Amino acid sequence: MHAKSAPFLGIPIPYLVLRPAAVFGAVATVILLALVAARAEPSGSDATPAALQPQSPAMGAQRPAACKVAADQARLGVPLARTARHLGSGQPIKIVALGSSSTYGMGASTRAATYPSRLTEELGRHFPGHKITILNRGVSGEEVADMLARLDTAVIAQKPDLVLWQVGTNWVLRDKAVQTQASLLHQGLVRLKATGADVVLMDPQYAPRVIAKPNADGMVSLIAATAKAEHVGVFHRFDLMRHWYETEHLPFKTFVSADGLHMNDWSYACLAKALGMAIAEAATRPTATGPSVAQR
Repeated sequence: MHAKSAPFLGIPIPYLVLRPAAVFGAVATVILLALVAARAEPSGSDATPAALQPQSPAMGAQRPAACKVAADQARLGVPLARTARHLGSGQPIKIVALGSSSTYGMGASTRAATYPSRLTEELGRHFPGHKITILNRGVSGEEVADMLARLDTAVIAQKPDLVLWQVGTNWVLRDKAVQTQASLLHQGLVRLKATGADVVLMDPQYAPRVIAKPNADGMVSLIAATAKAEHVGVFHRFDLMRHWYETEHLPFKTFVSADGLHMNDWSYACLAKALGMAIAEAATRPTATGPSVAQR
């Protein structure tokens, strides 16, 4: 038996009957799939594709290394007498950070991540409620002679109570004789001490481009000897960073920028933590002239 055709379309009649049913079934299938997909989609209009979502530790992300500072790594050679007096009397404390690119903050992601900025936070935790201001006077590429040329305007004119003098790295990188720096350091320390300010020297960073130089250890030794002779504090940054590498077995990429020289956010923060501990200890250390200042 042959199917009849619609007289005006030429289409077999059974086709006209069955096709709507097929279309309805297909539409129902599409709707069902859409509902399932909608349930699986995160709610909200700001859903992030899986490839761009932050990884959880279970997905392979590594946590930052812990900053561990031992007491012997955070001790200055001498007490900070002026700083202690200001803490005891409640007077504001002004600190000037003098130095080169490590002080300026090369390698830090923001100005807030530089060591002077981080140190402000650390000292605020040691001495809450006490007004402490830190002025960043770092200039990239400078040597001791350059810093002496601007010492009066950049440092002494600010009438600091404490000067943190980071020095030595650029001299080492340029392969200059270490001993010639001794007289310049002496000149600078004499001028700073004449103001009545406490002074702390900071030696070079332990980084691949620094330790590759044959005079690196000599500069570290010179700074330590000069600090002892002039009776000022010294913060042993070189030893602290070497401890990270040799004892804690942290890779250089954890605490040195990709240029192999400058520090990064992690190391600036850990340096500030150690230096903050050292300043707090030296400013509250009992002395022959009076009792210690209690930390809050």
